[in-house]
Amino acid sequence: MIVIDKLCYQSKLRYINASEKFVYTVLTLILCIASRSAATAAVVFLVNVYLTVAKGGIPFARYAKLLLIPAAFLVASTTALMVNLSRMPLDAFAFPLGEWYLTGSISSVLAGLRLCGKALAAVTCLYFLSLTTVMTEILGVLKKLHVPGLVIELMMLIYRFIFLLMETASAIIISQNSRLGNRDYQTRVRSFGGMASALLVRSLKRSGTLYDAMEARCYDGELKILSEERPAEKKELFCIAGYELLLLGMVIWSWMR
Repeated sequence: MIVIDKLCYQSKLRYINASEKFVYTVLTLILCIASRSAATAAVVFLVNVYLTVAKGGIPFARYAKLLLIPAAFLVASTTALMVNLSRMPLDAFAFPLGEWYLTGSISSVLAGLRLCGKALAAVTCLYFLSLTTVMTEILGVLKKLHVPGLVIELMMLIYRFIFLLMETASAIIISQNSRLGNRDYQTRVRSFGGMASALLVRSLKRSGTLYDAMEARCYDGELKILSEERPAEKKELFCIAGYELLLLGMVIWSWMR
């Protein structure tokens, strides 16, 4: 099972109404992206971390490791905005490279940091939903929103095949390691190619088997998703409404400055 899926089933917020969590995530994400203020991104980030870790009971070390994955991509992408190669040094920093300078301006550094903070805060919104709501409940919410059934079925099948591919790849890797298939660089490259080809063949076979099993269970072109209905509490709805109004005020203020 995927780590995010395991943490989701362990979360204390798992049994909160799924529609409520979905609406909170979408509204917070939209307001976070729309804001021009770093303060809004900071508030969104801290609130989501508090809800996921403190309220949800997700271990902070696990959560921090999950955040490091998008953070690495954000640092690599925003560095391109902050660093320039120029013959003239700029006001933030400048490292001489012969006749050229590896330099950057204060405005570009601030813009890069602001973009990185906003993107990381947006990631925490998605992590909140992923770490507190199981996939079947998310699909149930999408069904209530009248998302096309084909899209929901594709999401469900892709989600299922992730586990199948991971299980098959893990078995192949264990088999290769037991035969010293990763003892040096050339062997690792050859083993990776063999694993990729074997994974493709086995995944095609398992997809056919899965489809046969679905047809044997009277599959008629529509997947039936069972989800438990949990009523939303008024206290939680008022808290979400107040929080979103606060964010909306911060967004309006950032645009009026």
